[in-house]
Amino acid sequence: MEIKKITAVYFSAAGHTKRVTESAAKAAAAELGLTGDQICTVDFTLPAVRDKHPEGWSFGPDELVVFGTPTYAGRVPNKVLPFVQTLFKGSNTPAAAIVTFGNRNFDSSLTELSQKLAGQGFVPCGAGAFPCSHVFSGKIAPGRPNEMDMEEIQRFGRDAAKKIAGASGADMLKPAVIRGGEPVAPYYIPKGIDGQPAKFLKAKPKTDMERCNGCGICADVCPMGSIDREHPEQVTGICIKCHACISRCPAGAKYFDDPAFLSHVQYLEKYCREPKEAEVFL
Repeated sequence: MEIKKITAVYFSAAGHTKRVTESAAKAAAAELGLTGDQICTVDFTLPAVRDKHPEGWSFGPDELVVFGTPTYAGRVPNKVLPFVQTLFKGSNTPAAAIVTFGNRNFDSSLTELSQKLAGQGFVPCGAGAFPCSHVFSGKIAPGRPNEMDMEEIQRFGRDAAKKIAGASGADMLKPAVIRGGEPVAPYYIPKGIDGQPAKFLKAKPKTDMERCNGCGICADVCPMGSIDREHPEQVTGICIKCHACISRCPAGAKYFDDPAFLSHVQYLEKYCREPKEAEVFL
């Protein structure tokens, strides 16, 4: 089948999912011979973008969508899932589903994303899960995705494109079977360093006001729009622990001090240091 346009779609608070998804999409585009305005991007991370497009985005049967999200607690982030289900609509549109994960496990996130895309009119004929450095700690999978990871990500994009190009039509594309067809499992329960459940859903980042210069970057990059720009020490809405405000703060003024959260970070640093491998399904 002929693909006339490819779009990289992603939610990427920390930037890893953006890099992975765009790289796979560019490789797929090169394989299909697409250039220029045939290659597009939809970054729906920030509220301003979502608010600007309340009607969402629609895609046709002669397009390929490479759709990426991070993994939170083994699933598509629960605050992101409604965006996937309401803002994006396919019309028998081929899709490659991508999730990133912080070197623990992607669990059911890739299956869940593929299923939701299928429910929105997409044909998820390829799926891939790729490890990245964990946003909670620089000690967990530092530097990933590395050069070898990027080669695998690009290979996934090319292989997905070949599969699509070789089909006579979207109706003939076989959906990717992920981990033998395992069903979506319950959310992963974070553990503390003592091995017991760590409850930190209400934890929010704090601000060292002696360091804060009032630049407002933390408010600008919060995907939930939860940080008051004039008073950055105030987190007035939901915090999804994405660490965008922490990683982007030029003054290093943002931090978490919740004991349960810090205990979970210790657990991850102790038990999730061994490098994990990507998994692809075509």
